[in-house]
Amino acid sequence: MGVLGVTLTAPLAAQDAITRTMERAGTTTVRLAFKARAGVCGNGSGNSWSSGRSERNRKGEWESECDPGPVRVAVDVVNGTPSAIRFYVGGRWGSKGDATDAGTVGAVEAARYFGGLAEHATGKVAREAIVVATLADSSDVSAMLLRVAKDDRREREVRKNAVFWLGQAVGDAVAPLDGLANDNDEDIEIRKQAVFALSQRPKDEAVPALIKIVHGKGDARVRKQAIFWLGQSGDPRALAYFEEVLTKK
Repeated sequence: MGVLGVTLTAPLAAQDAITRTMERAGTTTVRLAFKARAGVCGNGSGNSWSSGRSERNRKGEWESECDPGPVRVAVDVVNGTPSAIRFYVGGRWGSKGDATDAGTVGAVEAARYFGGLAEHATGKVAREAIVVATLADSSDVSAMLLRVAKDDRREREVRKNAVFWLGQAVGDAVAPLDGLANDNDEDIEIRKQAVFALSQRPKDEAVPALIKIVHGKGDARVRKQAIFWLGQSGDPRALAYFEEVLTKK
């Protein structure tokens, strides 16, 4: 799944407008919507969304609608500072509760705002902001995700979330994930998460990358993780690799 378009660098006036809306809101909920990137759809239920696939039952006799957006975000704000984020794809806003409606904003501006929140907030707010930023149309979030992933001052779970979405939402993610997995100075859990993220890429990318890690001289724990996910792939190249190893023994 590629995320192509404008990179998240210099702030724009529209991004500042989202920030001002949050700051002026006081203590309430701010709702906004923006265009989802290609391939993302949802039924508006909870955080239910997918990459272009509707939900269906086992017999195929029923399936849910899968709307291609928009992404709807509800941000709880306390004294102008975001304290919680909920997001939905598709559906429509309900009438329950008081909220400040910021309307529809530009996807690039939304990605910049939530990307900035991902870099500076903490805990669940940062983790949810990461996901919301990756759903925005026409925005390249790769640099932001890599900065968060490599920032050892951040909470481990925030970093792991950034690593996961780096693998899910970036077109050319193998090189940065491979770099994280093979960085001997990096937190071992971050390295293992990078291996997992690699395993979730298309098989033509994932299998060669995992075999390369297994053949390397990195930490045994990282290599073990790569072996596990190779085994889960069911790919003929992975099976050939295991056959080769067993034959040598």
